[in-house]
Amino acid sequence: MAEKFNPAEHDLKESLVALNRVSKTVKGGRIARFAALMVVGDGAGHVGVGLGKAAEVPEAIRKGIEDAKKNMVKVSIKGTSIPHQVIGEFGAGKVLLKPAAPGTGIIAGGKVRMVLEAAGIKNIRAKCLRSNNPTNVVKATMEGLKSLRTAEEVAKIRDIPVEQIKD
Repeated sequence: MAEKFNPAEHDLKESLVALNRVSKTVKGGRIARFAALMVVGDGAGHVGVGLGKAAEVPEAIRKGIEDAKKNMVKVSIKGTSIPHQVIGEFGAGKVLLKPAAPGTGIIAGGKVRMVLEAAGIKNIRAKCLRSNNPTNVVKATMEGLKSLRTAEEVAKIRDIPVEQIKD
């Protein structure tokens, strides 16, 4: 995690996860605004999530993409799956991520699937355990992906050979 990820150097795929129309009632009537939850990833282990809010949809999407690029993280990938099982939590959202054998594909709900596809993970099983609120589910998925560590990374942190680490 020493090197900083530069979004300009990579070919990023952007996807709209959720678009929420909210309104505020004022003296003159209602003011409508939009909140866009965006996922950005390069399909090779880098993914980011951002929330953009504005009066028009395209502006909210643009802001969401900018926010997602600022919040890019590196995901530890083992082959085409993840190194180990993990549970990500954010707010009321809780997501279980399990590694899967090659050929399994992405077995996950729509919101989680978007994050995993953007990260470049090909074989995984996922399950939303509590909330199905798109924002909390996506952020819980990101928390789970952030906490993944390969055996090599753990060995480097502990200053021991990889052979000493038990699965």
